Amino acid sequence: METFAFEFHPRYRYLLLPLGVTPENSFVEVGDGEFHVKFGMWNIRTPLSNISGYQRSGDYKWFKAIGIRGSLADHGLTFGTTTRQGVCVKFVDPIKPFIPAMPNHPGLTVTVANPNGLIAALEKESINLSD
Repeated sequence: METFAFEFHPRYRYLLLPLGVTPENSFVEVGDGEFHVKFGMWNIRTPLSNISGYQRSGDYKWFKAIGIRGSLADHGLTFGTTTRQGVCVKFVDPIKPFIPAMPNHPGLTVTVANPNGLIAALEKESINLSD
């Protein structure tokens, strides 16, 4: 199991406190056949076999990236702690939304401190799943 911390930009930490999102309770785990994201009190778990792709992204606008954000354009979800960088993970079967009236989310962007490490872990696990 590999764990990846979110990158908390000091400027935006105060915006995340009302949501209960802190460095101590926010992370991404990859391993044991599962992709797990904890962001404060929110948890997403899906089998690694449900991941169809991933890519590094970044240089976001703060109002589109900080906190929990849903995209009206593609219905993707963001767990954001910085505007600098992240990884967008796409799903075969979209994940269920937190708000029942919203459509399912086909992707999740996480602003981890080590996006290249997360991508490497996902690549390694996808190879292990195909063996």
